[in-house]
Amino acid sequence: MDVVIGGLTREFQKTHDLTALPESEAFEAFAAYCVLSSFYENEFAPDTFRIGGGNDLGIDAFAVLVDGDLLHDADDVARVMDSRIRPAVDIVFIQAKTSSRFEGRVISDLADNLLHIVRPGELPYPASDDIQNIRRCLHDAIYGNIGKLAGRLPRLHVFYVSTGSDVAAMIRQKAASAERKLNATGLFDDVAFECKTQHHLRGLYRRATSSVTATFPMPRRIVVPSTSAVEQAVTGLIAAPDLVERVLTDDAGRLRRTLFHENFRDFQGYNEVNSKIRDTLRDPRERSLFSLYNLGITIVTRGLKPIGDDVVLTDFQIVNGCQTCHVLFDQREQLTDAVHVKLLVVHTQNEDVVSGIAAATNRQTVISEEDLSVRDEFHRLLEEYFEHSRDRQQRLYYERRSKQYSERKDIEKVRVFGRPQLTRAYLAMFLDEPAGVGHFKSLLQERGRELFQPGQQPVYYYLAAATLYRVEWLLRNKRIDKKYAPARYHLLAAVRLQSMGTEAVDHGPRTAEQKCAQLLRDIWDPNASERLFTRLLRPLQRAMDAEPPSVPVGEMVRTQRFADRFRQEVLRG
Repeated sequence: MDVVIGGLTREFQKTHDLTALPESEAFEAFAAYCVLSSFYENEFAPDTFRIGGGNDLGIDAFAVLVDGDLLHDADDVARVMDSRIRPAVDIVFIQAKTSSRFEGRVISDLADNLLHIVRPGELPYPASDDIQNIRRCLHDAIYGNIGKLAGRLPRLHVFYVSTGSDVAAMIRQKAASAERKLNATGLFDDVAFECKTQHHLRGLYRRATSSVTATFPMPRRIVVPSTSAVEQAVTGLIAAPDLVERVLTDDAGRLRRTLFHENFRDFQGYNEVNSKIRDTLRDPRERSLFSLYNLGITIVTRGLKPIGDDVVLTDFQIVNGCQTCHVLFDQREQLTDAVHVKLLVVHTQNEDVVSGIAAATNRQTVISEEDLSVRDEFHRLLEEYFEHSRDRQQRLYYERRSKQYSERKDIEKVRVFGRPQLTRAYLAMFLDEPAGVGHFKSLLQERGRELFQPGQQPVYYYLAAATLYRVEWLLRNKRIDKKYAPARYHLLAAVRLQSMGTEAVDHGPRTAEQKCAQLLRDIWDPNASERLFTRLLRPLQRAMDAEPPSVPVGEMVRTQRFADRFRQEVLRG
């Protein structure tokens, strides 16, 4: 393997706790991380998307993106497809070779295998469970919902990754031929077959492990006087095409959804207000007046550097203007240099200022005080508790901001928990909703008021994260058979039931720490935790055996019936 790529792979293994993988498998996980990070800017567990074992038809990693959500399991894909209207679907296949050159035979074989996989009907040769999962993703979850796509067929992306330094003309011709074959199926709006060299990998890895950056022209900007809390701020107009292309769009041409994590509301669709924004952009006479009609957007950045007429941002978020940005991106074909957007950029490290700016700018729209409390003090408390309440061996990190820890090489990425991941763990373990986390958005609507509330004790959130960390560690290190992976959240609920009983949690500070202390000691002891979860596998297997054998595990664990049965089996002992 190339010495630089080998070094990056080892660094990747360390930060993702994958040091036990042999070199070839580590490179597969590394390649999957680099490629998938160009589609998805949040942190994710790359080994989850890797396909191992025999009869894998030359596929080393696989993923589906539905409206930007990164998925692998067929049941997850089906659930997300069911919840969307006219979803955009991207299908990604990756083959990774440590070889220093690309081989035409590999491309031909991979193309032929993919043709068998994507077409309906029986496969002509044996295939692993992973390949069967891929076919369920395609034929059941995606093409079984073809009416939802409303003519927008999925886009297919195939990547052949090696440590080679260049791609020969013959290899490019082979890749183009593979594209034509797959495109001829009529199953995709677009097919791209790409060969990624060591140079590409280095660039992809650098972008994946760096904060979000953007550079755009803003020649007629006004500098706002700085204060002790604000290092600098600028305001002015930005051409709408520059905003969309240089700020809102990622390297793969998709909307950078991570920019809106600190916004109070997600895109609300084409309601009355957003429809008017769209109509203005579509009207050739009205669009030049856009900056007069629209309140504009506000960006808070942790790094701002003016260079001539350009502005360079590092680690930034759009705290107001989510609706405007989504409509501009959706209507990007309508934009000309005559369309401008009002922009305020504030450079500050002060979180109170960030909260104040977000609250003040969003009060101009119809947003309730409850929505404004999204950035309340409790999330900061969790962030500090996770990082500072335990010694290094037991330290976890709550990622309150997207890619907050991306450039910290001293932190294993498996110890970083974003809000969605922590929410699922807490719902499963302390609100007894292990089946419901598979229906995440509807569950949040029902029980969201019980989460991240002032007066709750952060130790319970930390315990939920630590327990999920340990379950993933046991799966990753093959101490628990991966067939139990879909039931990971049921194991969280079960370990709480077995160790702490059925009583509601007590949010008194001293009581909470005492109640969690013993279980935390067991969770952080590798041997004790393995014994703890191994005991739970017996009642878990009995609950699984009670289901019809034709029901996939990923499907059964999303039913309340299974959750109740497993709970009964745990109580039986």
